[in-house]
Amino acid sequence: MQIGPRDTIVIACLVLFLGKYLNKKISFFRAYNIPEPVTGGVIFSIFFGMLYAATGIEVSFALELRDALLIIFFITIGLSSRLKTLLKGGKSLVLLLVLAVSYLFIQNLTGVGIAYLTDLPSVTGVLGGSVSFSGGHGTTIAWVPTFQNDFGISNAMEMGIACATIGLVLGGFIGGPIAKFLIKRYQLKPTEEKPVAVGVRHGKGDNVEMNYNNVLQMIYFIFSTAGLGIAINELLTWMGLSLPSFVTALFAGIIVTNLIPVFFKKFDWQPEKSKALAMASDLSLGLFLAMSLMSLQLWTLTDLAGPLLLIVVAQLVVISIFVIVVVFRVMGKDYDAAVMSAGYAGLALGATPTAIANMTAVTKKFGGSPKAFIVVPLVGAFFIDISNALIIKFLLGVFG
Repeated sequence: MQIGPRDTIVIACLVLFLGKYLNKKISFFRAYNIPEPVTGGVIFSIFFGMLYAATGIEVSFALELRDALLIIFFITIGLSSRLKTLLKGGKSLVLLLVLAVSYLFIQNLTGVGIAYLTDLPSVTGVLGGSVSFSGGHGTTIAWVPTFQNDFGISNAMEMGIACATIGLVLGGFIGGPIAKFLIKRYQLKPTEEKPVAVGVRHGKGDNVEMNYNNVLQMIYFIFSTAGLGIAINELLTWMGLSLPSFVTALFAGIIVTNLIPVFFKKFDWQPEKSKALAMASDLSLGLFLAMSLMSLQLWTLTDLAGPLLLIVVAQLVVISIFVIVVVFRVMGKDYDAAVMSAGYAGLALGATPTAIANMTAVTKKFGGSPKAFIVVPLVGAFFIDISNALIIKFLLGVFG
């Protein structure tokens, strides 16, 4: 059954309504900062999985709008990013990058270790390592032909997609609890009251002030910045450097928001305080994640072998320990470090949007962390993909 674009959006909205309702009614979800799209999206994907099991009907969605929503989201993050915040995040960016690259080796060695214990080929551990978890579905699909043709793993696609799918779900569930543990354990608070980068603080949504002018301004700047992002992407492609569209959208937003005060000094430009922009961020990210999670085809996981299930459990345990013991401490043991820890947990198991969703859920409850929303996406969206490809190639040469 193919669901068209209009109905896909309708169902995604229902996913968000359900997630918000359950998070409001069930204290566990709210207390442990489980993102609302994750709550609703997982339930809908389970429903569609049960429908397939009972009737054989395979529901698929039109996801063309999903990628556009991701671009809009990263534009809003870029537009909310002052240069002084970026400069403050410079050291943190380098530190988290070093930790993330180091963890790629740990993640792969964890997978290889489980593969060895269960008599699977060693390269299967790489597939159940940074290929599927840190890399996600896109990296998995890109590397599957190598595992099939060079190493004879005929079911590489099924194995990789299964790990990536489970990682995406688990990544959305563990970030919030980790952040809550760290914040409560060390009694952390934001150094100053800062606006949240996405949405509004819990309990303050009813008092959000928006009017015709600031909403119109928000729409104008989002779509104008999108044009700049497309131009940057085309220029980089012409130069031989290929980047995901949402990365150049983030860069475009950063450029626009920092140049406007320079060339238009009389223009009251305070995007970080714009409730309309915060709402646009919240909606675009929420709908993107709702579409991603509700469209998971869980029935493809039924053939997941026992050894691969062990790999998933091992990866979950290792990343949790690494984030709490290493990442949080190295990043400064402060509130920003706790938010970045939640984001990195989602990044290492799922994808950049999962990391953002984790940080959004935390900051809505405890307070803003602008630095986290710059550092984590830049590490996850750009640097890690390049490093991961080099490390995968190296390890396949070692274990292959």
